Amino acid sequence: MKDMIMKKALALLALLALGAAHAQTTVKDPWVRGTVAQQKATGMFAQITSTSGGRLVSAASPVAGIVEIHEMKMEGDVMKMKAIAAVDLPAGKTVELKPGGYHVMMMDLKKELKAGETVPVTLVVESAGKPRETIEVKATVRALDGAMPMKH
Repeated sequence: MKDMIMKKALALLALLALGAAHAQTTVKDPWVRGTVAQQKATGMFAQITSTSGGRLVSAASPVAGIVEIHEMKMEGDVMKMKAIAAVDLPAGKTVELKPGGYHVMMMDLKKELKAGETVPVTLVVESAGKPRETIEVKATVRALDGAMPMKH
């Protein structure tokens, strides 16, 4: 009986290791900035690492009518935000989606997002010569903490 349990445990560990070996992209600490009533936009942030390299090419969420990949950067002395086609994910390097930089912009929100809730977000990554990778994440909603809501 003990041997059978041990064999099953080892087989399960092997399957888990095999699944991890096939995962090309990992998403760490996904979160969404909380909103107030009537607010129509917010951002999702996370750390993304692709083992073989690739590009984050799209995102979707049932809580938003429009989801785009955005970049914020300084142009002269003005901070500008715009939609971009993709975010490059260099092999083995972590790319941070963060306020004031790359982020997933969620617009036409269907409801208020309150601290502690989770928001499902689907990310799509493509890599040369490989099928597109779809990553389902549950992003935790974080409180505004006095920060200004994102406007678009």
